[in-house]
Amino acid sequence: MLATRIRRQVMLVALASLTITACGAGATFTPTATPRVTPAATTPTAAVVNTPTGNPAAQETTPAVPSSPTTATLADSVFRIVAEQSEARYRAREQLLGRSLPNDAVGRTQAIEGQIALTADGKIDPQRSRFTVDLTTLQSDETRRDNYIKQNTLEVAKYPTAEFQPTEVQGLPWPLPTNGQASFQLVGNLTVHGVTKPVTWNVQASFDGTRITGTATTQVTFQDFQMTPPRVPIVLSLEDTITLELDFTLEPAP
Repeated sequence: MLATRIRRQVMLVALASLTITACGAGATFTPTATPRVTPAATTPTAAVVNTPTGNPAAQETTPAVPSSPTTATLADSVFRIVAEQSEARYRAREQLLGRSLPNDAVGRTQAIEGQIALTADGKIDPQRSRFTVDLTTLQSDETRRDNYIKQNTLEVAKYPTAEFQPTEVQGLPWPLPTNGQASFQLVGNLTVHGVTKPVTWNVQASFDGTRITGTATTQVTFQDFQMTPPRVPIVLSLEDTITLELDFTLEPAP
């Protein structure tokens, strides 16, 4: 009886062992995949070497790189005329009965606008340089002379303005000084009465910071621009040679 009970227990133990073994043989272990993390792209930064606390003098930083000059810095300088501080004039010697008189007829106006542009090497930029004078506003000390010149000589109803386009500067100090004086010549094309002629102005200029003042003069004739000189006794007559003058104030264009 006891022997039979022992045999049953042994058989149960053996059967349990076989069951456990069979289950273990059929099981498959699948490892869980660990997701791969790709490092995020970062913008390189200037390297900084850390130094021990208490020694700030030894800390190394990357020096700042100066920015390159902009086009505006290296490009041209543009100066505009200040009309209320400038004046354009013609000056011609008066005549009476064919004889020169000891005084000049002078017509003047402040109706001037324009600018002059200088490139980085001190040359004229003709495409952006031009001065215009409103001839309809010319006045002298003799109204009848003014009316005759405007109507018959200048024909301002048809040619109301005179224009000068600078094309070259000779003798201008460069870079421009911020003080003192200088003499130079300004060459360009003058258009009056519908006719364009090359002329050269002699310029005396004074420099004060970025402000330039001075006088420019040149001489032309009525015939140069196909104009008829005034020859009317009641308004006297004028010699054929005319002196053109410009008192100017130039300031940097905003």
